Amino acid sequence: MAQPKFYLQPLAAAICVVCYSPIAFANVEALADAISAKQAIPVKTIQSLAPIVATAHQGNDANGLIVRADPKQPIQPIPASDGADYLQSIVGFSSVNSGAGTNGDVTFRGMFGSRIKILTDGTENLGACPSRMDSPTSYISPESYDRISVIKGPQTVQYANTGSAATVIFERFPENLSADQPYRGQASVLMGSFGRVDQNVEAAVGDEQKYVRLNTSRSVSNSYQDGDGNTVPSAWERWNADLALGWTPDENTWVELTGGQADGEAMYAGRGMDGSQFKRESLGLRFEKKNVTDVIKKIEAQVNYNFNDHVMDNFSLRSPPIEEMKHHGMSMMMPNPKAMQVTRRTLNARMAVTHEWDKVQFITGLDTQNNKHAGSMIAPMMPAMNKPLTEDMHFNSYGGFGELSYQLSDNNKLVSGLRVDQVKVEDLREQSVQAGFNRELDNTLASGFIRFENAHPEHEYGKTYIGLGFVERMPDYWELFSPKHGNAGSSNTFNGVDTEKTLQLDFGYQHQHGAFSSWASGYAGLINDFILMRYHDHANMGDHGHGSTFSAGAKNVDATIAGAEAGMGYQFNDHIQADVSAMYAWGRNTTDDAPLPQIAPLEARVNLRYIQDNYTLGAYWRVVDGQNRIAEDQGNIVGYDLKPSAGFSTLSLNGTYHIQDGVDLSVGIDNVFNKTYTEHLNKLGDAGTGLTATEQFNNMSRNYWARVSMKF
Repeated sequence: MAQPKFYLQPLAAAICVVCYSPIAFANVEALADAISAKQAIPVKTIQSLAPIVATAHQGNDANGLIVRADPKQPIQPIPASDGADYLQSIVGFSSVNSGAGTNGDVTFRGMFGSRIKILTDGTENLGACPSRMDSPTSYISPESYDRISVIKGPQTVQYANTGSAATVIFERFPENLSADQPYRGQASVLMGSFGRVDQNVEAAVGDEQKYVRLNTSRSVSNSYQDGDGNTVPSAWERWNADLALGWTPDENTWVELTGGQADGEAMYAGRGMDGSQFKRESLGLRFEKKNVTDVIKKIEAQVNYNFNDHVMDNFSLRSPPIEEMKHHGMSMMMPNPKAMQVTRRTLNARMAVTHEWDKVQFITGLDTQNNKHAGSMIAPMMPAMNKPLTEDMHFNSYGGFGELSYQLSDNNKLVSGLRVDQVKVEDLREQSVQAGFNRELDNTLASGFIRFENAHPEHEYGKTYIGLGFVERMPDYWELFSPKHGNAGSSNTFNGVDTEKTLQLDFGYQHQHGAFSSWASGYAGLINDFILMRYHDHANMGDHGHGSTFSAGAKNVDATIAGAEAGMGYQFNDHIQADVSAMYAWGRNTTDDAPLPQIAPLEARVNLRYIQDNYTLGAYWRVVDGQNRIAEDQGNIVGYDLKPSAGFSTLSLNGTYHIQDGVDLSVGIDNVFNKTYTEHLNKLGDAGTGLTATEQFNNMSRNYWARVSMKF
């Protein structure tokens, strides 16, 4: 079949339209603090106003160093289907898309992969595909979380295998129920162009000492069309369900047991295979105790298990183009049907203790991660060629950290941290055994930072910071196992790529005075042994079953990076406000005196809003410059630079209406002028999908959507 058939259950969808609605937009920081402390939620926290459609999340906490976002708030362009989709709404993030309307792979400040630490409820869930068809964010349903926090740069050491570019945390908070309010819930349904339907439900029941919470969602879409009316294979269907059992015997104790499952499928315009299965199973237990003594303010511990089972194939979701098959004299059956199954089992554990005395806060902890990867090839037409699922990698890490905050004065604070990780990776591939290669890497890695923060009491809200951080990063699974070779002279990639070392300066400020506000965060860094992918032809070497011999080899280079995110806003009167933000990333391969590849171009976002008590109107203008700084055929494990890209701009409109207490309607039109455009971070089309294999695919045309939601 040409594309997957999704049954939208019209009656159920209609019921959802009548019943569902978004939560009223709240101060997510105050709400989180109130829930965490098991306090009554302040009346001013939740306002019975129409929610504002978020179009660009900016620096809004800790001097612009940390960005916090409410994923239950509607966003534009069309509300997100997965974690990568949502993160693109935060200034500094972009995404390498493969043609699917979901399952992109995020970049931040031009950095990719494990340089961005992605955590869900404090734990890491890693994908399994050797080509990152199931990136870590593809298993995340953002609306089921209460808050997203982004810590820019190497400015924390509290999490295992620290990300050098950013640490992203998707969080859920403990419930705050009572005998007077023994339940709560929120739900939403979204409908949009090209058959898009999203359904999200969150419900909790309990009392002061116990609760049960269910988070579940489903998202489907058909393939979209570009501005010229051409269909881009991009359909998907995904669902997830997570259950939490919580125990809060007193205001200082929290124990929670969680479990979840998910699955999905997605078509790709830029890959030789589609994702026919994205199964996730998870189980976790966490414990938190506050105010243990006058000095020990919090003890927290958790253990989490995740299992990802991903299948990709070239026959279940697509049919080969008929004309192409006739030209090559092929039968009407899929030529060379094949599939690949890959799995990843990950066990994470963490314990941390927060000490406070006088002007000092000191957080210490230990964490560990163990994961195992396995894979197999399947040939439906030739069962004798099928291979059993066999393990090919073991990964183990053990780390310890300490993070210290010292209040120098009322307005000045010093924050610093240090961690050490012991990381061991084993290569279990049979070909490595037969070749007699070294099959074990064992490294001790160090990371640390120091940061000065200053508050400006003369302004309503003013802060600045400057920090220096260092991270040594172990090559991840995709850098050790997916490329065809490592540095020149190495026996294979596993023995041919060195650890990556990043030294980075981060700085920024945030200011608000009267109707005017502004913020900026910048960085400059030196990277020794940056892991770079170079694509070229590897004869007689298929790309992990994808059939292409044009694939990546890995090498280490030295690099310099710099860039910034900045924004300003102005409230003209009680009803009209505007803001503008911009992001720019720059990188240079100093070893080869060439640009670093796969860096998104300069981008600006302009927002204009009109706000009344019961409705809001908004306009969102995205302006993207062309990117001429490229390194042809170089990039990361997902994509590589093809050619300079042209600039473009798109206009989107949105509106919200507060129907009644807890019930709201949001509507939007994306790409109002129906432009045909292509993002710089983009893959080539794939002939197996009917697209030209030498051209990049285009983005979505004009798109209409509506989201109804409610809170009870």
